[in-house]
Amino acid sequence: MADAYAGRRERVREHCSAAGADAALITRAANVRYLTGCAPCGASLLLTRERALLALPDDLPPDDTGEHLIAPDVARLPVAAGSDTALAAAAAATRSGVLGLAVEEHDLTVSRHRAVGDLIAGTRLVDLGRTVERLRVVKDEHEIADLRIAAEIADQALGELLESILVGRTERHLAMELERRMIDHGADRAAFPVSVGTGSHSGQAAHQPTDRRVEEGDFLTVVMGAQYRGYGVSTARTFVIGAAPAPWQVELHRLVFRAQRAGREALGPGVEQCVPDRAARQVLEAAGHTEPSPHPVGHGIGLEIREAPRLGPADMGKLDSRVPVTVGPGVHLPGRGGVRIEDTLVVRPLEEGGPELLTITTKELLAL
Repeated sequence: MADAYAGRRERVREHCSAAGADAALITRAANVRYLTGCAPCGASLLLTRERALLALPDDLPPDDTGEHLIAPDVARLPVAAGSDTALAAAAAATRSGVLGLAVEEHDLTVSRHRAVGDLIAGTRLVDLGRTVERLRVVKDEHEIADLRIAAEIADQALGELLESILVGRTERHLAMELERRMIDHGADRAAFPVSVGTGSHSGQAAHQPTDRRVEEGDFLTVVMGAQYRGYGVSTARTFVIGAAPAPWQVELHRLVFRAQRAGREALGPGVEQCVPDRAARQVLEAAGHTEPSPHPVGHGIGLEIREAPRLGPADMGKLDSRVPVTVGPGVHLPGRGGVRIEDTLVVRPLEEGGPELLTITTKELLAL
């Protein structure tokens, strides 16, 4: 992995040179991790032509530094507690004779940007933009391997929960149990707060669990993901509790299943980002389900739970191979509930078998 991190940093250096800067200050946590292997809380990375210097708060608990994960060719710069690591890294840049410093303006606050500029007076500041984010879109096989493990952890935790008694338990309790199970199976943490929605809450994309209890005949929707070595996945499944599903539940689940499959099958290198969304949406709209403000059917995923590319109705860029994305359409009927089905997949060409499915928990309408 040390060679992989070094290669990533070299590509950032090449961009800096093209922009007329001889160093870069990286402050966005996911970007620091992408370039060094670790992003302790508050860390900043100075990348010059000669070295990589990671500024770290010196008051971090030993377990939070991730010292063993930092690439061996990255030097450490301890920073006094309460001090800004970005300013410490900028000061190191001036001592190194840097004439042009590229910064992530989209990450720095106005006050931090001003403080950096004042500290390095005489050194030209340029905007690095989203250079590192663009490099992160296409994943290498090391990253995809971590995503596979994250998906296995999420699948295992969900599978175990489905074998337990659910009736009478609250949404909040089930969400907490899923997070605990993922950590027990080796996850860093949940990739995002687990959402459990039952009855009229089911099928919602961003439902916050409540104290509503699971009842016989309810739809139950779980939206969850594990994070492993910084890389997260997302999955959503909908089931029926207790009794055999009602006809309307069977019909709605079958519809969303077909829409999700259409979106998955539309993935491929060179495909416009709007195509998977269009494929899934056409299935839903043909059945009379439309959204006044359409939400994208999916998005990129990796070190952050929402990354480029976005798979929305107006997104015209093209997908590349080895890009992990989510595909997760859903339908919610106010007062009744709904269905949401989501997977994390890796875009692959047909000669490699097509999209690689990472989240493999069954999508059948199980009666639990």
